[in-house]
Amino acid sequence: MTSPAPRQIEVAVVGGGQAGLSISHHLVRRGIDHLVFEKHAAMHVWRTRRWDSFCLVTPNWQCQLPGHPYAGPDPDGFMKKDEILAYLAGFRASFDPPLREGVAVTRVAPRPGGGFDVATSDGAYVAGQVVVASGGYSEPVIPRLAERIPAAVLQLHSEQYRNPQSLPEGAVLVVGSGQSGAQIAEDLHLAGRQVHLAVGNAPRCARFYRGRDVVTWLADMGYYDMPVEQHPLREGVRDNTNHYVTGRDGGRDIDLRRFAREGMRLHGALESLAGTHLTFAPNLRAALDEADRIYNAINASIDRHIAERGIAAPPPSVYTPVWQPAEEEGRSLDLAAAGIAAIVWCIGFRPDFRWLDAPVFNGAGQPRHVRGVTAERGLYFLGLPWLHTWGSGRFSSVARDALHLADRIEAVRHAAAPHDLAVAV
Repeated sequence: MTSPAPRQIEVAVVGGGQAGLSISHHLVRRGIDHLVFEKHAAMHVWRTRRWDSFCLVTPNWQCQLPGHPYAGPDPDGFMKKDEILAYLAGFRASFDPPLREGVAVTRVAPRPGGGFDVATSDGAYVAGQVVVASGGYSEPVIPRLAERIPAAVLQLHSEQYRNPQSLPEGAVLVVGSGQSGAQIAEDLHLAGRQVHLAVGNAPRCARFYRGRDVVTWLADMGYYDMPVEQHPLREGVRDNTNHYVTGRDGGRDIDLRRFAREGMRLHGALESLAGTHLTFAPNLRAALDEADRIYNAINASIDRHIAERGIAAPPPSVYTPVWQPAEEEGRSLDLAAAGIAAIVWCIGFRPDFRWLDAPVFNGAGQPRHVRGVTAERGLYFLGLPWLHTWGSGRFSSVARDALHLADRIEAVRHAAAPHDLAVAV
């Protein structure tokens, strides 16, 4: 039996999250034929990978999806999970995206004569251009060490955690102190659970400082408009762990030292397991000190901004530690003796681009691009952390990146342009 001929489309968008729908918004407005392929349901990550008490860690005013800025009653607040879902549903309803939910893209490859072959679970397509909007958080990271954890201990990744009541009675070990790890540890701590937290190298920042949200100060200082090539770390910033802070209950700092003073047990980074005995790196004191150094450094940059512009604001302050670990504290933990009933792995996600058969990756398997534009004509990335600026993977700036790519797509579509059009900034 002869296979049906591939269906022709101008642009294939892979991924139906906020990035995929943002580029779709611009393509719809320009009348550019395209399809958005989403193997699950649109925005599914926000429904399936967030715990019950989840809320934004950035103020609502930063929610600026294209044509759909936040218009609620609390721009300086932090939307909770249900409010986020309602905001995203409103964005989807604000235009009519050509969305194919439940359709997985299994392979994308350049065609010799131009364009791309796109294999999906719903048949074959040929696309003139392709936008990869599947994000950088596809596969949960769980260490091989987890395979040797005793079966009696429940293990789950942060994407599976919902609330303290869903875990068995007993102590809980949270591994990782980035945004998810710190917030889940706090969620369990506030519920009265005995929490052990394996602390990594995540930095922290203040929620409010000198009368305003720190995010608002940093926005005024232009930090969120800084392109990646101007950041002191250049592309290395893409590997950085996000600062931990919370928008819970109107927003506040997360201070792991205060949690320790209240009974949370802090450990260094997890290193090894022998039987039921875990060993942690001797980095706890250094990790806490470095997180506080960054906290104070951010505040000091705000101090300079205030002084240089003569802004009236409450006086400055410097955080001083409220608790210090003993020299050997947090080096070991016996799961059985400590009554550990569950482990929540909060060590992040990795992207999955195995389906993309194109020469656009570096030696570490990361996509090479300039503001999402690759050297492969007509192939783009959108929604990755620091694709262009800090907000590229967030509600705050994905619209700007999507507009940039829509301009490129339209230029390639209409002009008989030289190849370097696809890679110029």
